[in-house]
Amino acid sequence: MSQAVRNIGVIAHIDAGKTTLSERMLFYTRKIHRMGEVHDGTATMDYLPEEQERGITITSACTTCEWDGTTINIIDTPGHVDFTIEVERSLRVLDGAIGVFCAVGGVEPQSETVWRQSEHFGVPKIAFINKMDRIGANFSAVLDALESRLGAVPLPLIVPIGAAETFSGLIDLITCERLDFDPADQGKTWTRSPLSDEEAAIAAQWRDPMLERLAEHDDLFLEQYLGGDYGESDIHAAIRRATLLRKLTPVLCGSALKNTGVQPLLDAVKRYLPAPEDLPPAEAHNPLDGTTTQIICDPAAPLCGLVFKVMMDGGRKLALVRLYAGTLREGDTCRNVTRAADERISRLYRLHADHREQLEEARAGDIVAVIGLRSAHTGDTVGAPGSVCLLESIDAYQPVISLALEPRNADEGKTLDEALARFTLEDPTLTVKTDEGSGHRIISGMGELHLDVILERIRREYGIAPRVGNPQVIRRETPTRTASADGEFDRELGKERHAGSVSLTVSPLPRGEGNRIRLAFDASSLPVPFREAVEQGVENALQSGPITGYPMQDTAVDITAMPRRDGSTAAGYHMAAGMALRSALEAAGVVTLEPLMFVEIAAPEANLGPAISLFGTRGGRVENILDRAGLKVVQGLAPLSKLFGFSTDLRSATQGRAGLVMRFERFDTI
Repeated sequence: MSQAVRNIGVIAHIDAGKTTLSERMLFYTRKIHRMGEVHDGTATMDYLPEEQERGITITSACTTCEWDGTTINIIDTPGHVDFTIEVERSLRVLDGAIGVFCAVGGVEPQSETVWRQSEHFGVPKIAFINKMDRIGANFSAVLDALESRLGAVPLPLIVPIGAAETFSGLIDLITCERLDFDPADQGKTWTRSPLSDEEAAIAAQWRDPMLERLAEHDDLFLEQYLGGDYGESDIHAAIRRATLLRKLTPVLCGSALKNTGVQPLLDAVKRYLPAPEDLPPAEAHNPLDGTTTQIICDPAAPLCGLVFKVMMDGGRKLALVRLYAGTLREGDTCRNVTRAADERISRLYRLHADHREQLEEARAGDIVAVIGLRSAHTGDTVGAPGSVCLLESIDAYQPVISLALEPRNADEGKTLDEALARFTLEDPTLTVKTDEGSGHRIISGMGELHLDVILERIRREYGIAPRVGNPQVIRRETPTRTASADGEFDRELGKERHAGSVSLTVSPLPRGEGNRIRLAFDASSLPVPFREAVEQGVENALQSGPITGYPMQDTAVDITAMPRRDGSTAAGYHMAAGMALRSALEAAGVVTLEPLMFVEIAAPEANLGPAISLFGTRGGRVENILDRAGLKVVQGLAPLSKLFGFSTDLRSATQGRAGLVMRFERFDTI
């Protein structure tokens, strides 16, 4: 039964210890027999050479392990903002998550981003405060930050004894016991023992507030608490109910690197995070009649699943699928509903990082790798033959930076095109187009690191080294005022006359609204192909603004008239719509929008002046200065075009003592 399954992700800011924690979870569940380390480049879940060299996670890795009779499917996600899509598509298919926080750094910018993403998908979470052995570790400060910065309601279940050099063990607030982890066998042996008087005093400070907070958020436990009639099982049950409803976030702590606190976390995953059927049913949309169907997690129901990642392996496409309903077996025929294609499943696998274990069948609630879905792309819905309902897809992200690549000869050009075709299939945030004038391949992505990793993989996996141009920022255009225009088209094309007439009005929308096209008159008497041709003509024309040719953004287009006359055709209307839009944009005061980056600089107070000064010379605008873990934290916005090489200059200006985090905020004027 899927009641004994947990699909969880490990999410956090870069360098909070996600991969180290995942490695310990695999070791203590006996999935691996020797722990690797991120800093040595030997972590199981960081299997790409680029990950091992940089000590960061780039691609989300899946694995499966068993703990106390429960199957746990784990996805270790990246913490760097350039690889946000890896987090997004993982959270889309997970039932629960472990948020990892550094006991020194606390809630950092990417922590906020991934937490917001998990809230968007309604994912229940457990928080694990890691690195309690580090100098500057502050358990209470991280709890406060969880509440103030994330809006979470933390419920500490395990608290540390000491911190930094005095960190010596953990206290379980539910059982009122001390937990110790034997360093002689890398923490595999862990013991519970009665608390000393001093430890009991620490526990008392935390336990009563914990029980009161639990009672505040669970009515059944409130009655038991007020009546004084409750035991450990009642506390566990109440925590589970509140966690599933996302009213509370259980908080545990430890040091993954020092092998402390991981087994209690595995117990908490089993006890408090949801099984697939504990969550509300997924919803699927029928595009034919607009109805919505609830997908019940039932192996006997018709098949329904979501492709959340695609990888190429030895020339064959490997699709990672979350099954929401039904059972899938080798040899089954299923339908890619998104692509309207029937496919035959040739192999099913359970993944363990870059290794796999073949399966005969997968059931509702499982996450598996499938060979045979040749047409699959990220976000596609797969179902039983004849299915028409679509699950919610995975959001696309707008790339903000481009590089021009030039192959050194024709053979290298073919290899480069093959590599780029593979990487764009695997990574929806990477786009490629060919410049017709120069023949250069223009690749666009989420940041400098994102494109650096793509270039490294091209060199390593395909053995080619194309010439690389300087990074170029991707911009957008938007109108600043309302303008109207008419478009008239009347011409012979291929011995056939095509005519069309369109009037429209263009106006600006608030930042981040996107584009909106609508018919602002009663067009019911016009044939549907004419209306569709006008909308398509406007859509196409919005792809190229009048100033730099970058796509239009936050633009409202109201089509006000489509007079019909002799010779009117769909093609004529299509051309007239494009002409009208271009004329309107020329009169609408179009301006260029730059990608603005949120920048956070953490530095000792002595280095604060040079950091702020350098940020100002790069067009940065300081919006906030905070104190965090003994450092000054500067937050602000700056145009991406002026931030190339900023991290190197910042290290030089602060003698290497400043930390830097950047993430895309929005397209806007400077």
